[in-house]
Amino acid sequence: MIAVRKPGLLTTVQDAGRPGHRASGMPVAGAMDRLALAAANRLVGNGPGAAALEFTLVGGTFSFQEGAVAALAGAEMPATLDGAPVDAGAPFTAPAGSTLTLGVARRGVRAYLAVAGGIDVAPVLGSRSTYLRAAVGGFEGRALRAGDRLPVGPPPARTAPRPSRPLPGLPAPGSTVVLRVIPGPQDDRFAPEGIETLLAATWKVTTLNDRMGYRLDGPAVRLRDGADIVTDAVVPGAVQVSGDGKPMVLMADCQTTGGYAKPFTVIGPDLRLLAQARAGDGVRFAICTQEEAVAALAEERAWPSI
Repeated sequence: MIAVRKPGLLTTVQDAGRPGHRASGMPVAGAMDRLALAAANRLVGNGPGAAALEFTLVGGTFSFQEGAVAALAGAEMPATLDGAPVDAGAPFTAPAGSTLTLGVARRGVRAYLAVAGGIDVAPVLGSRSTYLRAAVGGFEGRALRAGDRLPVGPPPARTAPRPSRPLPGLPAPGSTVVLRVIPGPQDDRFAPEGIETLLAATWKVTTLNDRMGYRLDGPAVRLRDGADIVTDAVVPGAVQVSGDGKPMVLMADCQTTGGYAKPFTVIGPDLRLLAQARAGDGVRFAICTQEEAVAALAEERAWPSI
């Protein structure tokens, strides 16, 4: 059991998400940086998609009621266990009664705390991930609060340290991330100069960003026939352009349908880069092929075990 003393800015239980229910209107949800989740879980012997805690910008304070093996990955968020520094990227033992404190992220946005056995809240539709807008899953369908007590599952048979290849670098504050995209499904609704603008501009992450989507600012993108379309399916990574000509990249908690034209779709492995970007950071789009996207996905899935 883990007791929440201070919950941080936005801390939720997340796992690999709940795919397979979008036709019924249920978003995938799950970790915004799924590679960091997998890396933290590997370090403690869990499966890559086991439920963990996702911190956003600010960590919090948590007490271990029983001894546990734990690990941190993702954003550079200073952490101490009973006052002693804890390094991310390596497992550590938290004795019964010990207290873990995480501060403000120095780099990146989202960090993950995995515990051997996983956070053992009740699954909903096969997942323990929290979908905040519908209060589904996780701990009572909400962000954590002081006083919450989180159950931990039985540790796996193998809890010895399992080294993980260091994660790709996090974007430095004020830097620019490059997101690989596949054209479509409505790229034909954009004037050629509109596509050129999308690819040539360095877009800025605005303060309108959350687990549902990241609104970007920059030059207006020209469309042939307006931004509105007959509502159709959307997925995490879809780039929607609204009537003002500005793009928004949909993220893990995005809705299942939308009515704006979509010139591109960001490939899944690159969404973590945007999830770790802050307001004011730059974003560039770069076209890639389907073969390159599949190769990137295979690399992502292999990364924690290399």
